[in-house]
Amino acid sequence: MSSTADDVNLGRRRFLTASATVVGGVGVAYLAVPFIAAWSPSERAQAAGAPVEADISKLDPGAMMTMEWRGKPVWLIRRTDRMLEALPTLNPLLRDPNSEVAEQQPEYAQNEYRSIKPALLVLVGICTHLGCSPTYRPDFAPPDLGPDWKGGFFCPCHGSRFDLAGRVFQGVPAPTNLEVPPYQFLDDTRVLIGVDSEAA
Repeated sequence: MSSTADDVNLGRRRFLTASATVVGGVGVAYLAVPFIAAWSPSERAQAAGAPVEADISKLDPGAMMTMEWRGKPVWLIRRTDRMLEALPTLNPLLRDPNSEVAEQQPEYAQNEYRSIKPALLVLVGICTHLGCSPTYRPDFAPPDLGPDWKGGFFCPCHGSRFDLAGRVFQGVPAPTNLEVPPYQFLDDTRVLIGVDSEAA
C-alpha cells in the first residue's frame, strides 16, 4: 500500500514540477518580450528613416510626383528636353550654379543637372529659407513670373525662386539650392529614396 502511495505522490510531484516550469517559462517570456522590444526602434522611428521606393513608370515628361521620406516631401520630376536645354542659360542668374555647397546634394548629383540621370530630378520639396514648400511652376514665361522664367519652383511664402535643377536664384531670401536626397535607381522604373547610389 505504501508503494502505491509513493507512486501517486511521485506522479503528482512530476506533474506539479512540469506545470510550474511551463507557467514560469510563460511568465519569463511575457516579461522578457516588452523588455527586449524596448531596445528595438519603434515602427514610427523605423518608418521615419526607412528608404522609400517610387515607381516612376507612369511619370509623364514635365510631370511631378511627390513621395514622403523622413517626414519631408520629396519631388520626382521627369524633365523634358526643353527643360534640360534651358538650365545652362540660367547660370548667370543663379547664386550657386555649380552646386558648390556640398551639403546640398550627394557627390553623384553635383553636376549641371543635379541628378544621376538628366531626365529625372529628385529634390526635397522644402525651401532653404524658412521651410515652406515651393510650388512647381514648369511653364515658360508666365505673366506673374516674367519673361525670363524657364520653369522651376516658386516659394509663395517669401518669393524665393529655384530653377528646374533646384538651384536658387540671386536676390531671393533662400540662401542655398534645394536639397537632393540620397537615392539610387533600382531599375529603369523604380527609384529608392534614402539610400545612396551604388552606381555613383
